[in-house]
Amino acid sequence: MRWLKGLVLAVILLIVLLVGILFAVHNQQTVPLDLIWLELPAASLSMWLLFSLAIGVVLGMIAMTGMYLRLRTLLTRAQRRNQQQRKELDQLRIQEIKEVA
Repeated sequence: MRWLKGLVLAVILLIVLLVGILFAVHNQQTVPLDLIWLELPAASLSMWLLFSLAIGVVLGMIAMTGMYLRLRTLLTRAQRRNQQQRKELDQLRIQEIKEVA
């Protein structure tokens, strides 16, 4: 089953790569980018679009970092509390065994 997952992932990756190559080949027009306060030199349309996609991915990852850290902290607290409760339960079981014997 693991090899099937790897195969499906490889096929999807190959399809995405081919679509990206086709996208770059079909969008070779040079376009200057005007950012109101800054005008960037002319480059191919595909380069600008892929660059903006990369910037969006990076910004999305940065935005999700706060939530990731918060959830990681909550998980650590829950694990610590779970461990304390297990110790307490073990102590109560030992105490019960001593009282019965």
